Amino acid sequence: MMDWTDRHCRVLHRMLTGRALLYTEMVTTGAVLHGDREKLLGYDPVEHPVALQLGGSDPGDLARAARIGADLGYDEINLNVGCPSDRVQSGRFGACLMREPELVADCMAAMKGAVDVPVTVKCRIGVDDQAPEEALFRLVDLSAAAGVTTFIVHARKAWLKGLSPKENRDIPPLDYPLVYRLKAERPDLTIVINGGVASLEEAEARLAHVDGVMMGRAAYHEAGQLGQVDRRLFGAGGADVSPFEAVARYRPYLERRLAEGVHLPAMARHMLGLFHGRPGARAWRRILTVEGVRAGAGIEVVDRALEAVSGARVPA
Repeated sequence: MMDWTDRHCRVLHRMLTGRALLYTEMVTTGAVLHGDREKLLGYDPVEHPVALQLGGSDPGDLARAARIGADLGYDEINLNVGCPSDRVQSGRFGACLMREPELVADCMAAMKGAVDVPVTVKCRIGVDDQAPEEALFRLVDLSAAAGVTTFIVHARKAWLKGLSPKENRDIPPLDYPLVYRLKAERPDLTIVINGGVASLEEAEARLAHVDGVMMGRAAYHEAGQLGQVDRRLFGAGGADVSPFEAVARYRPYLERRLAEGVHLPAMARHMLGLFHGRPGARAWRRILTVEGVRAGAGIEVVDRALEAVSGARVPA
């Protein structure tokens, strides 16, 4: 979820669920090794458990980047072999690595040898004219031989020729049964399914066949449903976290970061879908987007938006 799930988003999501594993945006090895690490890799301790997702194809660079991530306290280091953006194609990383499973295995072996935390792979079922049954199983088997035990599989092909990154999120058909088969035939591996899971009901259905479910766009645009995750998917006791409680929990973080000079829209944008489907959701979004961008906008904007949604009439 490049340009979407930044550190502010992850803190908000952690206010809703204490159990789900959160992932960073994909960060390239070049950025990790030579960029502003605090800006790119900084995170709040409340985010744990949190995984660092890397993009790259040089085993040495990935090993060094993984070590940096582990030293910073990340709970998992993930290699993205599924992103179809134009940048990853020109840089020989992301989904184009589905064509080079031996290189992926070398990268994973180097990463595993560099850190003590788990190293995992996020992949597609294939790219372009690859046969998914062959491409997916070969990549998994070679990486498993290198010591990887967890794979997050986006159950779509990526068409690097002919489809835009946006189109690649929707147009290639989903093949959940193939991912289910992967788990059935490789029972010792941890298989997490991704792609098109729009609700917790769907997540529960997928969990009958695999070990985990990764939610991306649905978790972002309808974040309020994450407040039910701990109870429904992890069997935790206690009440669900309502959007109102999530805002209350998020408020100290907002105030602290505002005092540090972070602009409100950088954080408030992740809250827009928090009240999705509830009375007052439109007023909530309008106040945050219209008033939040004004010079000097602060926590009072969030308070006004919260008052609007709290006072909304519930249809009879």
